[in-house]
Amino acid sequence: MRKLKNNELGRISVDEFKSIEKTPIIVVLDNIRSLNNIGSVFRTSDAFLIEKIYLCGICATPPNKDIHKTALGATESVNWEYVENTLTLIEKLKRENVKVLAIEQAENSTKLDAFYPTKGEKYAVVMGNEVKGVQQEVVDASDLCIEIPQLGTKHSLNISVTTGVVIWDLFVKLKA
Repeated sequence: MRKLKNNELGRISVDEFKSIEKTPIIVVLDNIRSLNNIGSVFRTSDAFLIEKIYLCGICATPPNKDIHKTALGATESVNWEYVENTLTLIEKLKRENVKVLAIEQAENSTKLDAFYPTKGEKYAVVMGNEVKGVQQEVVDASDLCIEIPQLGTKHSLNISVTTGVVIWDLFVKLKA
């Protein structure tokens, strides 16, 4: 088995990315403080053709050298927008018939492995602050709360890891 070289990966240009059909997933970052986490979410969103990222509250926005360090240019390919108030955004998305999924540990949450998205629906996944998680008012306003089952002692994943797990799971289920 031979590792592929960069020029063998079939990478598309930013212009091609912008014109290609996207996965019907929107990522909402609710008060993410780490610029590296924000950059990592951009890079993951590029990998799986995510429709858009909303940066809310205290989230920093591109251009920013610390975001760029982990995004590796994905801030140029993935559509994004800053919205100050996460709850206002959630209400707007719901009016547009987007199903809002708060990714959080909560009573009566649905385990990610038991959630099956409906083809033809558009989903927004809300990722919360590294310490406080998704704001309670945002959880309350969401259509569903999705939780990643965890069996170890920490029951805590980094927000960029959580985003990768959730996007991959939904991507596979929507493409199946």
